[in-house]
Amino acid sequence: MSPVVATMSISLDGIGAGVNQTEERPFGEVPENALHRWMFETPEENRAEMEAIVAAGAFIMGRNMFGPVRGGWDRDWRGWWGPNPPYHRPVFVLTHYPRASIEMEGGTTFHFVTDGIHAALDGARDAAGDLPIHVAGGPSTTNAYLAAGLIDELALQISPSIVGGGLRLFDGVGPLRLEQISGRQASLVTHVRYRVLPADSA
Repeated sequence: MSPVVATMSISLDGIGAGVNQTEERPFGEVPENALHRWMFETPEENRAEMEAIVAAGAFIMGRNMFGPVRGGWDRDWRGWWGPNPPYHRPVFVLTHYPRASIEMEGGTTFHFVTDGIHAALDGARDAAGDLPIHVAGGPSTTNAYLAAGLIDELALQISPSIVGGGLRLFDGVGPLRLEQISGRQASLVTHVRYRVLPADSA
């Protein structure tokens, strides 16, 4: 069965996104580039990790990660990434409001799932084949999958910043046991990968 990997950029105090997201502020009220300087300023230094983020057979994301539109789909929003998103695979977007799938350039198709996290995971499993499934965020979506015990590995990109407030990874998740698989320090980020173990495992 394909492994389920959650990947997220966070601050040292665990913030993965700010509140009050808008089209002009995709990550909400967090300092500009506090979480993603490593991706934009030193991409070559972090090329392997950036490629690993999109090396999946299918992706799952929350509606806020897909865009700032709230409520019903009253505009033709197609994501933050332009006509050719970086995923090039099926992406399952969690939402409470039905919407027809959107085919983009480069092989990305956004499917909108209204039946919850298990239904999205079932769709991703069908689409991924033998490749991993990536839970791409944001924090609320990742926390829901962690709390349900559906994540096999957690890949974190930890930036040396203190944000202070926002949406925090692990909020409401409960006890977890993490076994570190790998770690690498770069100039603007530390990459750490964990295996997620049952909380009651020895």
